[in-house]
Amino acid sequence: MDRTRWTRLFMLSCLMSAAWTAAQQPRSALRLVAPTSETYVIGPTRLVAMFDPPALGSRATRVTFYANGQKVCAVTRAPFECDWDAGDGFEEHQIRVVATLRGGEQLSESVRTKGVGFAETVEVDVVQVTAVVTDSDGRFVKGLSQKDFAVYEDDKLQPISHFASEDIPLEMVAAVDVSSSMQDVLPQVKESAKRFLSGLQPIDQVTLLSFNDNIFMLARRTTDQEVRARAIDLMAPWGGTSLHDVIIRACDVLGRLSGRRSIVLFSDGDDQSSFASLKEAIARTEGSDATIYAIGQGRAVQNKELQDLMNRIARVSGGRAFFTEDDKKLDAVFGEILEDLRHQYLLNYPAPSTQHDGKFHSIKVTAGGGKYKVRAREGYRLTRTTRSVL
Repeated sequence: MDRTRWTRLFMLSCLMSAAWTAAQQPRSALRLVAPTSETYVIGPTRLVAMFDPPALGSRATRVTFYANGQKVCAVTRAPFECDWDAGDGFEEHQIRVVATLRGGEQLSESVRTKGVGFAETVEVDVVQVTAVVTDSDGRFVKGLSQKDFAVYEDDKLQPISHFASEDIPLEMVAAVDVSSSMQDVLPQVKESAKRFLSGLQPIDQVTLLSFNDNIFMLARRTTDQEVRARAIDLMAPWGGTSLHDVIIRACDVLGRLSGRRSIVLFSDGDDQSSFASLKEAIARTEGSDATIYAIGQGRAVQNKELQDLMNRIARVSGGRAFFTEDDKKLDAVFGEILEDLRHQYLLNYPAPSTQHDGKFHSIKVTAGGGKYKVRAREGYRLTRTTRSVL
């Protein structure tokens, strides 16, 4: 090999080695902690930035936040955060933070939050009903066929167009309250959530949300238990509670997916920060075919008003609410919910074409000629324009 070629190869090797070494070194950075690119924001929102490593923050002379190209605020010392009003809808927003360090160096990061609209009513042309059947002793009744069921809408018998009882895909949203009011119980709630999710079937898809003033998507539609557990471990309490908003968001996530749909809420039920009202959250629940299971923690265990709220949300959907902080009782609760999910029947019938009026239409399901108890959604709403959401 001639000297010139050898020299070139040697220099290239040195450059590649230097590049690899640089890539392994920790890089100083500015991070937008909230909101993130997986966050849906509405109304009053806290913008939060952190330095990596944290000691870098001592060199910052100014940290400036921008939203949609407009300056929101500038802070000169930790904590590096400020409040901003994101407006009335779940719109997409561009958030940017810029830090100026001593000596003139600048660091920055930008994120684009999620955007989605929601309405009080859902456009459908097929009504889906998930039913759980028990006998007089509370035992699950298995092995029923389509002919064993009757479905009534506004007291009128409806033709069942689709029936399923086994191997029905499950799409779930698990939402965990990480507000300041959960400070004392959050470690236990996190462990509870991990134990519950570990009991799902390997094929069950779970979208994991956490919520306080904002809504954070921590894991998107995954069957990987390790991914879900790691996301839960990162949760930390701060801010208010937006329970109504997260119910609406969870319904929106599930509205585009097929099969059985379920929402599991871990919360103290004390809504402080939602943009949406309870009436709007109930209306959205009525417009969804997702079954809601509410697990009351913290103050909800003792507060009857909060229990009434969570019971109402669950009952409308055909689900259930539970209130306990005892580990053994919680495991029993999880077992009941998992058994519920494993013994669900799925029934569809065509939505009557004359009733797309936005009004609430009651649903009643009977099984075995009325000798069994059936738990199912109480009804639904339709709009005038129809399309399938299944």
